[in-house]
Amino acid sequence: QVRLVESGGGLVQPGGSLRLSCAASGWSFSDGTMAWFRQTPEKERDFVAAFRRNGGNTYYADSVKGRFTIVRDSAKNTLYLEMNNLKPEDTAIYYCAAGRPILSALRSPSIYNHWGQGTPVTVSS
Repeated sequence: QVRLVESGGGLVQPGGSLRLSCAASGWSFSDGTMAWFRQTPEKERDFVAAFRRNGGNTYYADSVKGRFTIVRDSAKNTLYLEMNNLKPEDTAIYYCAAGRPILSALRSPSIYNHWGQGTPVTVSS
C-alpha cells in the first residue's frame, strides 16, 4: 500500500522560504514519477513540479520556475519542494502525488494514482 505524507507547510511572509517534505512508503522513486500539485478553493488542482523516474528529469510550472526546486532523497525515500521568494499567489494546499504518467500527461492530476493529505502554505504579511 502506497502512503504519502506531506509536512512543512505554514505561514510565511512574502519573499520568504519554506521547504515541504513528502515521505513515501510503499513507493520508491524508481517506480515512477513523483510530483507536487497545489489547490485553492477557487481553482482546480494545479501542477507545480515533478521528478520523473526516466532520466531523473525535473519539470516545473512556469509560475514557479526559478523560485521552486524539487529535490529527492532516495535514501530517505522523501521528496522535497524548496520554495523561495514566495508570493501571496503561492498560497494554497500543497499535495504530493505519485504515479506513472507519460511525459505529455505529466501535468495532469487525474493521471496520478496516489496522493498525500496535503499541507497548507499561506504567504501573507
